[in-house]
Amino acid sequence: MLFCLNPQKNWNNISIIMITKNNDAYKTISEVAKLLNLINSNTGKVSTHTLRYWEKEFKQVKPKIFAGNRRYYDINSIEILKKIKFLLKDKGMTIKGVKKQLLNDESELDEPINRTINTKNILKSKLSKISKIIKELKK
Repeated sequence: MLFCLNPQKNWNNISIIMITKNNDAYKTISEVAKLLNLINSNTGKVSTHTLRYWEKEFKQVKPKIFAGNRRYYDINSIEILKKIKFLLKDKGMTIKGVKKQLLNDESELDEPINRTINTKNILKSKLSKISKIIKELKK
């Protein structure tokens, strides 16, 4: 959102006009990070480094880079980033799995979940079931 002063003949009557950005307009890296709610939990600051990392990993994300190396994202790149965030953060997929998903949305994935996160819980569950079966057999 931009603010600009609209000076009248009389400086006592300065009005502020609010100008909002068009939804189709390019957005800066910090605007996209805020939109995706990429906030560092320790500092509370926007995590733009995450977007730069995703740019390197996912070739589908192509921001426009203008003078001064400032990144600007179009609506298509933002939609891809939303999908990447959902698959990585909400679904727990791996980078490799998300890459496969983006290459072919309709195919089944070999890695639908992040194995390192869920392996421990799966093993605990299986062990408890086995121990229950053993206890029942002993009776």
